[in-house]
Amino acid sequence: MNKYVGVIINNLSVQLDRIFTYRIPEAFLEQIDIGYRVKVPFGRSNKLIDAFIVRFYNEYDGENKIKDLKEICEPFPLFDKNDLLIIEEMRKKYLSTYLECIKPFLPAGTFKGMKNKKENVICVAQELDGKFLKDNYKMIYEVVRNNNGIYSKSYLSSNFNLSLSSINTLIKHGYLINKEKIVSRYDKRKYKKYAVKELNFEQKSSIEEILNSDKKVFLIHGVTGSGKTEIYMHLVSEMIKQNKESIILVPEIALTPQMVERFKGRFGNNISVFHSKLSDGERYDEWLRVKEGKVKLAIGARSAIFLPFRNLGLIVIDEEHEESYKSDSNPKYNAREIGKLQSDFKGCKLILGSATPSIETYYNCIKGNIELITIKNRVDGALMPKIKIVDMREELMASNKSIFSRELYNSIEDRLEQKEQIILFLNRRGFSTFVSCRKCGYVFKCEHCDISLTYHSDKRKLICHYCGTSRNLPRICPKCGSRYVKFFGVGTEKVEEEIKKVFPQAVTLRMDFDTTRTKNSYEQIYNDFKNGKADILIGTQMIAKGLDFKNVTLVGVIAADVSLNLPDFRSAERTFQLITQVSGRSGRGKKNGEVIIQTYNPDNYSIVYAAKNDYIGFFKEEIGIRKSMEYPPFTDILLINMSSKNENMLIKNIQNVGVVLKNKLEKHDKINMLGPCPCQISKIKELFRWQIFIKGVMNIEFIKEIKDIVYNTMKNVSDDIRISIDAHPNNLL
Repeated sequence: MNKYVGVIINNLSVQLDRIFTYRIPEAFLEQIDIGYRVKVPFGRSNKLIDAFIVRFYNEYDGENKIKDLKEICEPFPLFDKNDLLIIEEMRKKYLSTYLECIKPFLPAGTFKGMKNKKENVICVAQELDGKFLKDNYKMIYEVVRNNNGIYSKSYLSSNFNLSLSSINTLIKHGYLINKEKIVSRYDKRKYKKYAVKELNFEQKSSIEEILNSDKKVFLIHGVTGSGKTEIYMHLVSEMIKQNKESIILVPEIALTPQMVERFKGRFGNNISVFHSKLSDGERYDEWLRVKEGKVKLAIGARSAIFLPFRNLGLIVIDEEHEESYKSDSNPKYNAREIGKLQSDFKGCKLILGSATPSIETYYNCIKGNIELITIKNRVDGALMPKIKIVDMREELMASNKSIFSRELYNSIEDRLEQKEQIILFLNRRGFSTFVSCRKCGYVFKCEHCDISLTYHSDKRKLICHYCGTSRNLPRICPKCGSRYVKFFGVGTEKVEEEIKKVFPQAVTLRMDFDTTRTKNSYEQIYNDFKNGKADILIGTQMIAKGLDFKNVTLVGVIAADVSLNLPDFRSAERTFQLITQVSGRSGRGKKNGEVIIQTYNPDNYSIVYAAKNDYIGFFKEEIGIRKSMEYPPFTDILLINMSSKNENMLIKNIQNVGVVLKNKLEKHDKINMLGPCPCQISKIKELFRWQIFIKGVMNIEFIKEIKDIVYNTMKNVSDDIRISIDAHPNNLL
């Protein structure tokens, strides 16, 4: 019989990132297991704090006096033994603490005592008699009987125009009774039936290969519009037949309404929807529904990968190449990697889907680590859109200084006449990307961040897109005093304004961070455009993938160079992916589609291959560059970032760390260190930022050693310096 438990305490201190042992009181012996949250006395004061059970022991051979576990918080575990295996792998892989890796598995509000929402509802207790057979009492009694156990007395009073004092009188005399009821905080809306579609040969063979193969991890590389979602739905249906559960991940919350509409239309309402726009209460209820086995399918953003399914059979990561699957905070996990761990420890199938797979994923297919399934054709005989590159340098030479090339202008005009819909893509929000003085060249920058302010005309403010600071637009240059203050660059807000000027008859919608701040804004914009209430949808990357609008026949890429000019080794890959994905929104119905790509770099290989819809050609060129430059997937990258409000102290200390690391790396001739140097964005939210960049073939043990060196070198330094270490950074900015 196990008499002791090992727990992880609820404290993020690196010094306390270890397992502490406690005695199990006899009354608790049969009640606890791995993953239970408990209360334990900690420290000299024996203050009760939260802890999580991760071990059981028969004996205790420590020197310190053992303390007793004091309380069990929930009547069920918050994670299980398989989850614990994943937690321990995450701790090593992402250089994180136990607690940081436990937290993603916990329901929202765990440490706030989050519980089911309850309210008192009115029920019938006994028949009316005597003096209570009056009309006013009979009316109340009849309404309650028809809505027995549904509404509270305040709701009955206000919505059925009933006397609250009369309701209280009937309760007082035992004719009605107050009962406590759990209120569900999840979406119960019913959706229009989404019929099962006839599969084509490529779709059928893909499903058969996945279901009949002994392999666990697959990549479906299918062109845009090839029917990958229908494949996912058939796989989910098969899992339900086998009494197994499924998780479908999407990269953008903007895609969630479309996925929910289709899956609930096919499988009914027993589906969990899980993403960051939900309230804590809604997230808790969805987590609990999964925990209690009430749903067979969850759809959501990356955090849904941790939902507590008991018999997981399938994980689908749609648009697997997307950056949003990578967490920026500890643990700095990628949902793809967590999906692989789930597959390893729980035996489920992992399906990665994309028209533009990440270079690393496709390389793993070539190496035989992932089973590759290729779909080359669109469903229902739809053709790929006709794509044209427009050289904006030639537009300038022709004295066209508009946002829109002559080709794009004419095409927009034509589609509006044809009553067809248009998507205009620009991966930059706001009205203008920076404001500067034409006389002296001064650029208005955020006083807290090393970045130019963006002008938003609807608010008439200059806004920092990193810290959110805003200020009024100055009319006079603070440097030279001139009045030649001018807007430069273009954002989605400016595109919208220009469309309204040149096409006043067109109804426009804009989908970017600014227009989707409220809870249901994504769904509202999606439904309005889908239902034909707008002619033109203008947006950032959240409209670039997944969305399926049958009447969209024109996509305009306003500036293909935005992502291309970023100082990052993945910039060409991201440019290819964005252009290919947004191009795929055109011509998905019976009408032929057209795409116009506006660029100042028409010969760049990422743009040329995107225009040809040639992923293989792009991959071959990009993988050759990666190999010659020794970038992933041929090497590993470790990014050490330090930040502080005190720039001098920051520089001194990161240079000390650099010296120690350089001495360590002298023995490793195939591992290179760059820096210390300022980050590309050298200041954010008043914090100065410097980094060290290490590149080479490194195993987990070596990376852990580097982490220990960094923290040991900094252990006597003020807490005013923040340290962030990412073993698999998404970008180097």
